[in-house]
Amino acid sequence: MKHRGVLVLILIAIVLGYPLATGYQVWRSSHVDEVHTADAIVVLGAAQYNGVPSPVFKARLDQAAYLYREGLAASVIVTGGKLPGDRFTEAGAGEQYLIAEGVPEEAIAGEDQGTTTWESLSRVRTLTEGEVDSVLFVSDPMHSERIKRMASDLGFDRAYTSPASYVGLNRSRETKAKELAREVASILAYQLFER
Repeated sequence: MKHRGVLVLILIAIVLGYPLATGYQVWRSSHVDEVHTADAIVVLGAAQYNGVPSPVFKARLDQAAYLYREGLAASVIVTGGKLPGDRFTEAGAGEQYLIAEGVPEEAIAGEDQGTTTWESLSRVRTLTEGEVDSVLFVSDPMHSERIKRMASDLGFDRAYTSPASYVGLNRSRETKAKELAREVASILAYQLFER
């Protein structure tokens, strides 16, 4: 009987402890900018409105353009498909934005089919097989941990993250807490079902 109580306590500790530990890893990764030279910069897509990047997507694209201008990679890959009814893909909207920001068209590639992080990263891996081993990923700060785990599973030898800055976007603590909870749930779902 005593052993059963100990086992229940251990099980409760695991069930509560693993998400808490994952939450800490997500939070810690969100505060690290791994600016590093790489074979390519990869921008994870976000909402676009009739070809115009949303404020969140614009922040990611601005970060990618900055990293490109700093000479950290010779190419930028923009990801993201489109929702039913959309005229533009996220990748297409992102590419046009980067060109307007001075990134040469020939330095930009697009992955325009992915609708999830896993799909986009998998397609980037397929597109770059044998050519790209090190990647500098740009997305939301809270997204960094999941991206790095997926990139590692997909065989990118060196995956770095340089999160977008959302200064001026008025993101509340409540919004950040929701993002943290969503990322923890997404990582747990990925580890349980998508690997």
